[in-house]
Amino acid sequence: MQPDNLSDWSHDHVFDTGSQVAERGTRLVTWITAAMMVIEIAAGWWYNSMALLADGWHMSSHAVAIGLSAFAYSAARKHAHDPRFAFGTWKIEVLGGFASAIFLLGVAALMTFSSVERIVSPQAIHYREAVVVATLGLIVNLVCALILGKAHDHHDHGHDHGHDHGHGHSHDLNLKSAYVHVIADAATSVLAIVALIGGWIYGWSWLDPVMGIVGAVLVAKWAKGLLTETGKVLLDREMDHPVVAEIREVVETGPDAGETRIADLHVWRVGRAAYSCALTVVTYDPALTPARIRERLAIHAEIVHTTIEIQVRTQ
Repeated sequence: MQPDNLSDWSHDHVFDTGSQVAERGTRLVTWITAAMMVIEIAAGWWYNSMALLADGWHMSSHAVAIGLSAFAYSAARKHAHDPRFAFGTWKIEVLGGFASAIFLLGVAALMTFSSVERIVSPQAIHYREAVVVATLGLIVNLVCALILGKAHDHHDHGHDHGHDHGHGHSHDLNLKSAYVHVIADAATSVLAIVALIGGWIYGWSWLDPVMGIVGAVLVAKWAKGLLTETGKVLLDREMDHPVVAEIREVVETGPDAGETRIADLHVWRVGRAAYSCALTVVTYDPALTPARIRERLAIHAEIVHTTIEIQVRTQ
């Protein structure tokens, strides 16, 4: 059983330029979001708007969650050369995305509770002032989305240029979580504006809390998707990825494969587009070596580490 050398890959992938851009972007968005959060919560309380207040509290959790994303990048960079991390610190970023998704679920629950409370006990709303603040919040959200969108484009362009092999983009889940928070903010701002205008023009005061509930459902849906994606990586649930079939194809159906078969195979992700695998191969070929199998697998550059055991049968 012979593991290959990870030193070159680890050195090149510990913390790339795209991650540095993403860290700067998330840090900037954290401060912008925190400032707008204070304005919206104060205005929502002062003008009695549940939609605006829910959007403000929603934004407060986003400020914490996006700040957590920025912290994840910082921690990954700080410990990038720590030998205790066998495959580098990339999963710190994924863990940050998972925590952000948990925050999103908390936000959805808070929005639902507050909106139902307002349906039961309606209060007068200062619509004109609340619309102005909600519109300002939407503008801020769009600016933040633009900042993170540029960081995402820079990240994917730099990373996928050398590592995309037909499986689509290898998303930065930490950056995606921050982006989802900002988009969720923008969506709830739009809903708040619609609710406030409807109440202002048509007197539909019930629309304000109803839109709060609609926003909560949207946020919960996005949170569920993000939890699924990040949880899949954290729990190493990768055996349905196309790279698994590619490994089997290379080992079992190559021109000189003969009756070689994979008896045991484990594949897990160690980077955005990097995979490690451990496999036990059963063969009748006494000349087959781990080095020969690695040569076959080399056509898939996303496979950066292999541990191979060969069992030779004589009959």
